[in-house]
Amino acid sequence: MNIHLNTIFRVIAVIIAFVGMIMLLPTITAFYLKESIAPYLLITCVVCMCVGLGIFKMTKRSTNQLSKRDGYIIVVMAWVVTTIVSALPYLIMDLDISVVDAVFESISGLTTTGATIFSDLNLLPDSILLWRSFTQWIGGMGIIVLTIAIFPLLGVGGVELFIAESPGPTSNKIHPRIKETAKRLWLLYVSITGILIGVLYIEGMTAYDAVNHGLTTIATGGFSTKNESIGYYDTPLIQYTLIIFMFIAGINYSLIYASIKGQFRKVYRSDEFKTYVMFVCVSILFVTILCYNFSGNGIEQSFRESAFHVVSIITTTGFVTTDYTLWHSVGAFFFLGLLFSGACAGSTSGGIKIVRHLVFAKNSILEFKRLLHPNALIRLRLDKSIVAPKVMTHVLTFLLIYLFVFFVGMITMTFILNDFDNPLVTSAGIVATCLGNVGPAVGSIGPLDNFSTIPNSGKIVTSFIMLVGRLELFSILVLFTPYFWRTNS
Repeated sequence: MNIHLNTIFRVIAVIIAFVGMIMLLPTITAFYLKESIAPYLLITCVVCMCVGLGIFKMTKRSTNQLSKRDGYIIVVMAWVVTTIVSALPYLIMDLDISVVDAVFESISGLTTTGATIFSDLNLLPDSILLWRSFTQWIGGMGIIVLTIAIFPLLGVGGVELFIAESPGPTSNKIHPRIKETAKRLWLLYVSITGILIGVLYIEGMTAYDAVNHGLTTIATGGFSTKNESIGYYDTPLIQYTLIIFMFIAGINYSLIYASIKGQFRKVYRSDEFKTYVMFVCVSILFVTILCYNFSGNGIEQSFRESAFHVVSIITTTGFVTTDYTLWHSVGAFFFLGLLFSGACAGSTSGGIKIVRHLVFAKNSILEFKRLLHPNALIRLRLDKSIVAPKVMTHVLTFLLIYLFVFFVGMITMTFILNDFDNPLVTSAGIVATCLGNVGPAVGSIGPLDNFSTIPNSGKIVTSFIMLVGRLELFSILVLFTPYFWRTNS
């Protein structure tokens, strides 16, 4: 099976041009605010669009055919190229930003991790803060899915791109045609974002802050325009609003679409959704008890802060209002565990995903039953349907690889952070939050800290881990297997 290089570069060209077009929005903002960075942003936009269009014209004779192998190559190349392009605005600022820092910030945005190397956001131009938010927003649903939705020329082979890019173990299509599915996903994504922006503006945020936080909330990204994150807005109404929309952003988009269409039976039958709701509620209750007993807050504030951080971490959004690791050591350990949860498959959240935990837990319970009845045919069911053996294999393999990447990353970061206080705990928190695309960590790099103190070698390692986590392990690690590159595979 040959690799269709012309078609691959043609798709990458469109993505480069598209990122350049998106960059026009912060460029216009820079000119409007008369920022010194404005002309440099404009040059960057023009160069990106010209390079993209130039490559597109050079690959005009592409076959317009994509294999699964092509799809995986495109997805990984798209994220790598987009990371490089998205890092350019950070490098042209007056601040002394290294290439490693710029790439780290870029990949943290695109993977919706939300970890940052900037210790003082007040030093950044408003246009750059807006660009940070846009990187999370376009990375939230996925660059490839957006490309399929907008450019009909990529309709051929769209299934391969969608399978390689879409988050979660399965891709629940809301329309038989993959291009229509991508379009409707993005229409829903844009609509929810617009609603949240309007609500935040009405509740007291400035238009600029409402746009930024609307983009990063629905993307479950967590970048803020304030050093204190959402703690800057000590307004219960705004915090409760963000809790609701973070929770919505963690739901499978096919279920959101079904509920809008009035197909509530699909929502009620979803075991993952019911588990998601129950897990969030139980976690909020547990953390509220801890917060009330050890933080000195009243019952309402304890509930609000607990609900905010539980939903923020489970959905991998990463917003914070306070340092929740100070409530109690048990609470800090519990939040470390939440870094491995994730919300629903088919949402913009990262992490392992609820459905994988659910499948693993159900199969583990059934295994005890199989021990007692070795001759019985006992099958795992999810949403009243039998789970195929290959899905079970996928889940088990994913969990094993996820833990393997976590432990290897933790050991590597422990060596790198050897001079930090509690290097083992700090490394565990950093790797867990980067692999799950969450943002806040524990240890020396706490919820209110940034990643600027990490050595460049550590930033390179965590950048790779963020990309591996965002692409659900298989999409990128498959490129490192010998089977992938065999011409007859």
